Amino acid sequence: MEQQPRLRVHNAALGSPPLDSRAPHYRIFKIIVIGDSCVGKTCMSYRFCGGRFLENTEATIGVDFRERTLDIDGERIKIQLWDTAGQERFQKGMVEHYYRNVHAVVFVYDVTKFSTFQNLPHWFEDCSQHRVPLAVPRVLVGNKCDLKEDTEVPLADAQRLADRYGLPLFVTSAKDPCEMEHIESIFLTLAYRLKNHKTLRLQQLPLENRVVVVTEDDVQSVCLC
Repeated sequence: MEQQPRLRVHNAALGSPPLDSRAPHYRIFKIIVIGDSCVGKTCMSYRFCGGRFLENTEATIGVDFRERTLDIDGERIKIQLWDTAGQERFQKGMVEHYYRNVHAVVFVYDVTKFSTFQNLPHWFEDCSQHRVPLAVPRVLVGNKCDLKEDTEVPLADAQRLADRYGLPLFVTSAKDPCEMEHIESIFLTLAYRLKNHKTLRLQQLPLENRVVVVTEDDVQSVCLC
């Protein structure tokens, strides 16, 4: 039976992830996933870190933390994904901790709920208020594209918003297994950009025909076509 990558989860409401003095050296990139409640932030991070869809989800309370270790071009990279409840329910100090030392930001909306799209400028402003540097790469993701009959956010509207803020746009589904490669490309695009300190232009990133080898901690290998 095929083994699934092991997923390390930490409730960041209790503070920073525990340090393991025995762990090998990694370059660590902290990526925050933000947006309204129920847009699929937790499912997206679980799909990337765990390799499968989280069927029975509970509302995130405070901040959740997940991570996955990759071997990219012979270098060990640890991706840490942080996602929140999507509501102003936690204390100011926790919010500040969430935004501290961020390397990349993923904004998520639900393509079947127009209000989550309308609220995106609020999340853009939230990053500015917490002084996330403009140099920190950002991407925009429309989730739940498998629910085609229920779509409320036209792709043209999403593209206009992305162009207005200079963001790459992805439309995908954390639930649809056929979209697994797309979920991979979202976070691997960021990982390559951060590793190589390059401008975030998708056509220039070396994703085609590249094998991304997950370390022994994660057991599984992933091939991007």
